[in-house]
Amino acid sequence: MKIGFVGLGIMGRPMSKNILKAGYEVIIYSRTQSTIDELTAAGAIVACSPKEVAQESDVIITMLPNSPEVEEVILGENGIIEGAKAGAVVIDMSSIAPLVSREISQVLEERGIEMLDAPVSGGEPKAIDGTLSVMVGGKKEVFDRCYPVMKTMAASVVLTGSIGAGNITKLANQIIVAINIAAISEALVLASKSGVEPELVYQAIRGGLAGSTVLDSKAPLIMDRKFDPGFRINLHIKDLSNVLETSHEIGVPLPLTASVMEMMQSLKVDGLGDEDHGSLVRYYEKMARVEVKR
Repeated sequence: MKIGFVGLGIMGRPMSKNILKAGYEVIIYSRTQSTIDELTAAGAIVACSPKEVAQESDVIITMLPNSPEVEEVILGENGIIEGAKAGAVVIDMSSIAPLVSREISQVLEERGIEMLDAPVSGGEPKAIDGTLSVMVGGKKEVFDRCYPVMKTMAASVVLTGSIGAGNITKLANQIIVAINIAAISEALVLASKSGVEPELVYQAIRGGLAGSTVLDSKAPLIMDRKFDPGFRINLHIKDLSNVLETSHEIGVPLPLTASVMEMMQSLKVDGLGDEDHGSLVRYYEKMARVEVKR
């Protein structure tokens, strides 16, 4: 099985490397020479366009910023649809609007091309070590055929429903992560302003009901003032935009998500959009005039 890969950014590069390590032949397309050099050194084959990637591949993976880029790469001029053979599978691992996934899938299906929407969670560290969580929408038989490839990049690969369900699941994930970070920020700012050591608060609550993977991941970084991006505020804004757009289309009010979205927008205005989403604590710190640190 030959695997194509388009979208070789912070996440896509290590993901494609893990596919190569598993022994698959990987055909890539990139406009960045340093990326081409890095991946050809790891054994990848270079194509000149997404169309050419698709011509040479049985499965084509995309990992792109948002819906417009996915539509362009898959359906645009010299796109995947122009090169993919009937029976090929497109796995879009980008985080995009679920309705767009369904629209793209319908166009591909008319050409006999299958599609899975399979966004990921875990950020760059888990992309590097191959322990991402993958949430997949699509036909079960297509999922089963592509499961071994996806598992080379992930610790967890779960089929959550028909096409679009993967991105609905990812949006649910992003709601929970965003609101968790906001709650952690509120709690640690309260503790700090009250004169209680945030480290001791964290240690006291992490084993109880308030404990979570988000708490253990973000609280130490907040207290150490480490805001280098694992997942940028700007990217979380993009995901929450897709959340709110989808919720409005189907009639689901999301007041907590909308509030956190405005907090993140405030940080973007302050020039912090490229910091880690753990920087959400800075929104509260600014209002309370206190800094959370060990």
